[in-house]
Amino acid sequence: MADTDEQVQVQVQEQEQGEVREGSPDEEQAERLRRIGAWRRAERILARPPVDRTLGEQLTDLAAHAASVADPDQPADIYGDGVVAQLETRVAELLGTEAAAFFPTGTMAQQVALRCWAGRTGNPTVALHPLAHPEVHERGALGVVSGLRTVHPTSAPRLPTAEEIRDFAEPFGTLMLELPLRDAGFVLPEWEELEAVVAAARERDAVVHFDGARLWECAPRFGRGLPEIAALADSVYVSFYKTLGGLSGAALAGPESLIEEARTWRHRYGGQLFQQFPAALAALIGLERELPKLASYVAQAKVVAGALAEGFAESAVPWFRVHPEPPHTHQFQVWLPYAADVLTEAAVRQAEETGVALFRRWHPAAAGPPGMSFTEVTVAEAGLEWTGRDVREAVEEFVRRLA
Repeated sequence: MADTDEQVQVQVQEQEQGEVREGSPDEEQAERLRRIGAWRRAERILARPPVDRTLGEQLTDLAAHAASVADPDQPADIYGDGVVAQLETRVAELLGTEAAAFFPTGTMAQQVALRCWAGRTGNPTVALHPLAHPEVHERGALGVVSGLRTVHPTSAPRLPTAEEIRDFAEPFGTLMLELPLRDAGFVLPEWEELEAVVAAARERDAVVHFDGARLWECAPRFGRGLPEIAALADSVYVSFYKTLGGLSGAALAGPESLIEEARTWRHRYGGQLFQQFPAALAALIGLERELPKLASYVAQAKVVAGALAEGFAESAVPWFRVHPEPPHTHQFQVWLPYAADVLTEAAVRQAEETGVALFRRWHPAAAGPPGMSFTEVTVAEAGLEWTGRDVREAVEEFVRRLA
């Protein structure tokens, strides 16, 4: 097999030699391949997500580690038995819930959970943050597909407070809390604040559902184990490809009766897939390999964020923001007053020219003055070797490419 980095470079060259119009799909694909190639070849990077690996590399990794989490001689799963059922049992044990059900996507898992709760409470209204995943990334699916209505107890870039829940003018049957709130900067409340919010919802006879796509890395902030966190809610969804590096998939966990009902709706929504063993195996591997390391990632993210702030403070940039500082999880945002394409180009050039990849893609900010952009920073195993000095030097090299 040819070297994968060379394959990526050849594809880029072929696209660049053809008739590629600016902004065309070919040009966009060439830029994407260039970015991936730069990140793959970087000698130093803060995280190496599986999405950067080739198809062959991902298959090889899955085959190499599958036997560590499951018996390779057992029959493959059919409609959710076998290794998929094994994963469901493992998740329920980790979260301390009565049961769990595997779903092909988190979007489907939460659609089903919220629909089930609406039927049980008799109220189709869901209170959630306007930056929550269903409101921003699912094209209005809660209303269009499930007939649910959403209301927003707060629009502040944080989760709602107990007072905002208690005093909210409209009735609702379910309170959905995204932990952490990704689009606000991966922010979390304090543990006592979360307890108070849940209690306020209970006072209104509402059930509580946690969007815990990234729940795995919340334990260090709360100072509590996963079962104690999950026990606050009536149900919780967790992702396997976010944080854990799985291929895809999610789980809905909660009371046995709810999960049985959710399995019925999963079938109705088209989520009863014939075989899902690759995703289930990757999830089990992630739970085995990544989950024990998350506390170290969260701790290192604080080091990286602090050094980034120091580096930018000493640089020529007119303004910056590291948010939140310190980070609440192993992920956080960085904001700068430059166009997103300029910042992304600087990040790619830095990786190509120095072998150090400090940032990945940048995005135009939806809020704030024109010309503001942000990026999301993830610190994982590859980032554990960085010192504060390494980060500050990388900031200096990055800013130099903005001139």
